[in-house]
Amino acid sequence: MGPVLGISGHGTLTITVSGLASGQAAAIGESLLSSNNRAGLGPALTFSPSLARQSELILCGTPGRLKQIAAGISSPDGLLLDLSRKIDSLLDNYTRSDYKIECREKVLDLGNHTHIMGVLNVTPDSFSDGGQFADEHKALARAREMAAAGADIIDIGGESTRPGAEPLAEEEELRRIIPLIERLSKELAVPLSVDTYKASVAKKALEAGASIVNDISGLRFSPDMAKIVADYGAAVIIMHIKGTPRSMQQAPRYEDVVREVMGYLDEGVGIAAAAGVDREKTLIDPGIGFGKTLEHNLTILNRLEEFRALGRPIVLGTSRKKFIGAVLNIPAPEERVDGTGATVALGIERGALIVRVHDVARMAQVARMTDAIIKSVQRS
Repeated sequence: MGPVLGISGHGTLTITVSGLASGQAAAIGESLLSSNNRAGLGPALTFSPSLARQSELILCGTPGRLKQIAAGISSPDGLLLDLSRKIDSLLDNYTRSDYKIECREKVLDLGNHTHIMGVLNVTPDSFSDGGQFADEHKALARAREMAAAGADIIDIGGESTRPGAEPLAEEEELRRIIPLIERLSKELAVPLSVDTYKASVAKKALEAGASIVNDISGLRFSPDMAKIVADYGAAVIIMHIKGTPRSMQQAPRYEDVVREVMGYLDEGVGIAAAAGVDREKTLIDPGIGFGKTLEHNLTILNRLEEFRALGRPIVLGTSRKKFIGAVLNIPAPEERVDGTGATVALGIERGALIVRVHDVARMAQVARMTDAIIKSVQRS
């Protein structure tokens, strides 16, 4: 296994190269310093030993400077040449913001503004709004309301995936969502997403007019899911989960939650590609609350920018979740709107391009304000 690269920061970026054998970091560091001096770039790195006879290399600089460093270390030596290519690819992924996601006949221009995904649960038992929109007329009215309030996507789910939830029969899930998707696909201009991990349900939903599949299992629970997405030319959100909804909150453990979740998502993008899904139609979601403790969720949010290294748009779903209630001591999900706003603003600043929310009008304002601040910094 070769070196593992991570990247973070704004303006001045930090690339960490870990997993090097003892002595490799020093050798690479000397080569980089020599190359930089010849190019007149000066020092731009540090390196330090770590445990278990491994070493770590740290590169710092602007994206342009780091590109120069990567070009400067290209050589016939296999390790250096591979490292150069990895750094170059990592920088391209991390700095990319021009995503345009084709959802069958619709396009999401994610480089234009942060997109709002409105949550529409037509379930009797979802953690926050269970039972509120189980009636089809109420669900239709809610979808229209969210679209008018600024939703760019409506995400329709017929099965609760709250912690401890039992699986739902396919027939009942279809009964809840298919008539609604058929009606809304004819009425609304915004794309519809189906929140399901069952390939058979996704197929029926896509036939009914959905154009995005939001799979909490990251294409793992249903072997045919990726092929269904490919066959219908749909976009897919690949989410991370540890375990199943029934078991996921039973003492989840990680060595490094961010790296492990990133590995899972990267593998999911590979599963999609192997089935014929266009990589440009894949999105990633770190799965806040799905097999994570409070500390895991806070760590993911704090390090969300690192997920940009995967080169796919980040979808963030924090809305009204239990970890917000734990921090603020607010038991009722519907009272966690302000806490949700804080996570949405931070998430956008750290790289989220789509935020999945219940309170569309309020979070649309948060997103627009955050976008304006970020764009003002980019212009200066």
